[in-house]
Amino acid sequence: MHRSPTLIRDRIVRALYRRCGTKARYWLVVAAAQGASSVLIAAITVALLATYFDPSFIEAVLVVLVGATFTILSIGYAALRTRPLLVRFQQWRATEEPTDAETAEVWHLAATSTWFTFRGHAARISVLAIVPATSVAAWLWDAGWSGALAMIAACAVPAYYATAVNYSIGELLSRPMLDEIALRLSDDAGFRPGGLSLARRFKLAMPAYTTTASMLTVGLLGQGEGARALAIATAVSLVVGIGLAVELTVLLGDAVTGPVRQIRSQLARVREGDFSARTPVTTSDELGELTHDVNTMTHGLAEREEIRAAFGTYMDRGVVDLILSGQVPPEGVEVTVSILFCDVRGFTSYAEQASAPEVIATLNEMFAAIVPVVERHGGHVDKFLGDGMLAVFGTPRPLADHADRAVDAACEIVRVVAEGASGLTVAAGVNSGTVVAGPLGGSGRLNFSVIGDAVNVAARVEAATRQTGDDVLITDATRQLLAGGRALEARGGMALKGKTEPIELYAPKLDVTLRQ
Repeated sequence: MHRSPTLIRDRIVRALYRRCGTKARYWLVVAAAQGASSVLIAAITVALLATYFDPSFIEAVLVVLVGATFTILSIGYAALRTRPLLVRFQQWRATEEPTDAETAEVWHLAATSTWFTFRGHAARISVLAIVPATSVAAWLWDAGWSGALAMIAACAVPAYYATAVNYSIGELLSRPMLDEIALRLSDDAGFRPGGLSLARRFKLAMPAYTTTASMLTVGLLGQGEGARALAIATAVSLVVGIGLAVELTVLLGDAVTGPVRQIRSQLARVREGDFSARTPVTTSDELGELTHDVNTMTHGLAEREEIRAAFGTYMDRGVVDLILSGQVPPEGVEVTVSILFCDVRGFTSYAEQASAPEVIATLNEMFAAIVPVVERHGGHVDKFLGDGMLAVFGTPRPLADHADRAVDAACEIVRVVAEGASGLTVAAGVNSGTVVAGPLGGSGRLNFSVIGDAVNVAARVEAATRQTGDDVLITDATRQLLAGGRALEARGGMALKGKTEPIELYAPKLDVTLRQ
């Protein structure tokens, strides 16, 4: 079976991480990987310089050893800068339940550590690696000060290349750590950009490759010797390499970062609720496939939002969100809530005198005033029953003061309808108790609702207003859950249909304090 180099490389990296990543000494693995590549580049650089000064084999080997030694020291210094991150990572890992903020902080440190290490120390790392080796070379090879300066300038190019390579190695070895942290990273965690952007990667990496390749070509094919020839070769390499890099950076950078910018702009619009946003698919490569998939995802989100909006027309928004979240248990949940039932007084006489369209229009106008009252007080409309309405407080959104909210809403509903233009009046009954909330129905038709004796009692309490002449009545079960200081008038025990024992009822005064 064919295995791609990328897959083999990832397996090796993850094997190293499993063996050493659980300890703070993982920085030694990073140093070893970066040191090996840097020593190889240093050896090739010394060999290239030797073609201009014709040293003996022993002299060349001595310079290689000096260069390798100081290169390893410089890389070790850079890798050691990552040790605090690994210590912080081990502390995070040892925490049984780290907070979302702690996890986000560790992820950000791991994602940006390589960039901040090289950004802050690349220059001194290069100086530490270059100056000692070129000084020894100039002394052993009798190159003089001019030769030393020419060699320092020439070594700057491969040092730049080595920095680019080591940066990539550092990011590669950090990925298993980032994967582990990301598994515990909250979806709500904000993203803080802080690493090297794609555009800057092209601008920094491309010259490193092209100038190094140019220098190798000029060095291998050139015929000159001495410091002057080396200086000319370095200058030519820089001109050719940078010239090629500028052109390639513009072409490749725009080909990659252009579609990415468009996709980011599209996702920003989607995040703000604009599901019509699309990005044109302009390529047939991986970026084109990504663009197509993002467009498909956005279309799916638009359909989901249309369903949500349609649901919201026929049921409460909170219930819609709960259903779409997939968190509704099929067997329902047992909760303590307050039930509000209101009904139009004298509706039968009104319906006999008015036409059917007029009745519907009047009821819709009345409910248009009632529903916002229920929602402002934190409840939701469970169902409309002809000229009546059943509202629930305490589910699906848990409310510790559901009884106060239900009573306040009942009082305000009575006042709002009486002051409205419909000419109707309503009465309301409130009861509190334990109900089962969940999906009800069958054969593919379900309705999120509440059932239980507490619901039936609320309807019976509303009917009792016809006997007492009150606009709002509440049960003793609701009264016991109310906050203190509310004025209530006792109506004594009343026999309600379906109840074997009388129910103590109370009439609140119709002063209302809206709740947020």
